[in-house]
Amino acid sequence: MPHPLAEFYQGKRVLVSGHTGFSGGWLAAWLKLLGAKVSGYGSPPSTRPNFFDATLLDRGMTSIFGDLRDREALANVFAGSQPEIVIHYAAQVSAQRAVLDPVEAFATNAMGTVHILEEARHIEPLRAVVIANSDQCYENSGSHREQDPLGGDDPYSSSAASVELAASAYIGAFFHDGKIAVATARTGSVIGGGDWAEGELIPEIVRGITSETKIVVREPSVVRPWQHVLEPVRGHLLLAQKLYEQDQNFSGAWNFGPRDEDAIAVRQLAESFVKQWGTGKLAFNPDKNASQPVIRLNTQKVQTQLGWSPALTIEDAITWTVEWYKTFYADPASSWRTTEDQIQRYMRSSGV
Repeated sequence: MPHPLAEFYQGKRVLVSGHTGFSGGWLAAWLKLLGAKVSGYGSPPSTRPNFFDATLLDRGMTSIFGDLRDREALANVFAGSQPEIVIHYAAQVSAQRAVLDPVEAFATNAMGTVHILEEARHIEPLRAVVIANSDQCYENSGSHREQDPLGGDDPYSSSAASVELAASAYIGAFFHDGKIAVATARTGSVIGGGDWAEGELIPEIVRGITSETKIVVREPSVVRPWQHVLEPVRGHLLLAQKLYEQDQNFSGAWNFGPRDEDAIAVRQLAESFVKQWGTGKLAFNPDKNASQPVIRLNTQKVQTQLGWSPALTIEDAITWTVEWYKTFYADPASSWRTTEDQIQRYMRSSGV
């Protein structure tokens, strides 16, 4: 019996922005396995190695390198692919980089989202747009519901809030007629195999283990809503399907986060990862701010209305992540097989 997601996505034309990145790569991989006709638009991978090259992701899909800020190039991609569904992942997601170049952060995150929404207005077959965003879009710390205030006193958080404002404006002004449904998906910190981003916790641990050097962990007491990358990706796939099938009923903002008990401190995650790998030398820098805000995502809405809840515990997520990297470093050519296997296992464990 076909999987429910495969029944829906088989043959659907789906445009993924940011398919060359970590999360967007996992989304594109899953869509290919579901039988969708996938087109991707994103900047060339910024690290070596990377998920896109390791999995030979461009096989079996249309892959185009380009800048989200280039409206003409983006318009050509929309016109050429004629998507029925758009899932927008392309973003500048580094808070440190946003401080160094705030213009890039706002141009990519805020105006990049506007460019996606503007092009969406002119594509006749398009029915659904899902915009992935960060939990950093909320104004304050705490357990946030979708209707809570947006804000941010740093360039990255503020640019993430701007994504939400742009989406809300376009929904109200241009997508209220029922033809195209638009939703935003706010997600916490994701982990999984194939992420080598500079300055991120798991990639830094992996680099330290594989180079046999000391791993310096910053802000070990900070608690984050960690989850495996396949958790929000499944949520985005379900959300896009609902938007496609039921139009405006599922428009607006949605939180995708882990169970409360799976939101753990950086130190706990690092120690568990190293323990499961079997090696690694950790060194913890003192916390700069012992009372650093903790953001948690209230997922009652997505559980009751979309039927989504996490399928993996944080320990499961760490185990799967360690498995992917260890397999890659033992045999880089196996990356696609490992990715496919984990997606199929996840589909069985999630039940949808």
